[in-house]
Amino acid sequence: MAEATESGRQIGSRGSPFLVVGLGNPGPEYLWTPHNAGFMAIDRIAQQEGVVVQNRRCRAVTATCRIAGREVVLAKPETFMNLSGLAVAALIREFEADPAKDLLVIHDELDLTLGTFKIRERGSPAGHNGARSVTGVLGNQEWLRLRIGVGLDLPPEAIAAGGRRLGRDYLLSPMRKADLAVLDEVLDRVATATRRILEVGPAAAMNEFNRRERNSPAEE
Repeated sequence: MAEATESGRQIGSRGSPFLVVGLGNPGPEYLWTPHNAGFMAIDRIAQQEGVVVQNRRCRAVTATCRIAGREVVLAKPETFMNLSGLAVAALIREFEADPAKDLLVIHDELDLTLGTFKIRERGSPAGHNGARSVTGVLGNQEWLRLRIGVGLDLPPEAIAAGGRRLGRDYLLSPMRKADLAVLDEVLDRVATATRRILEVGPAAAMNEFNRRERNSPAEE
């Protein structure tokens, strides 16, 4: 039986774990790149919950903790970004999870400014290959995601020239120390937002956190 929450989307039964999957690329060369913001978020949640993400299962490294009275599996796929959906599918099968109720995917987003994040209950991948892979294996866009902004806060003329979408080279290059400091603060808010999703449901968490992210561009 699903838990009633303040959200239109229900969080699933306490009998099955809730999956929190952060997207990224494995390997030390990708560790501090914008594209690995999802991995960084998982590590921050794990740190705050006192667990280490190191168990290998379902084509991912995982850790288990309890948040808001619910068993939660934290996972970082080892498939590389473009095949993230394979690990998500394996986790869903292993834990008999309902992706509509028992799944949160965290990933980077170029179309949001660094220093912000947004929670969405559904939507298109919008050019994100990891999100596209998840949508492909699930067969729909009705899955909960938290998008961490990694777009640079460029002047209007640079944005008009397409500068915000710096593309592959930027996403796979190590971040500057100043940018990592901004992201570090965001990761704490992301961890808090993840807990709130489990406590009050996605819609209430969206109302609480999306309103704070005033400096991001309008949702497409």
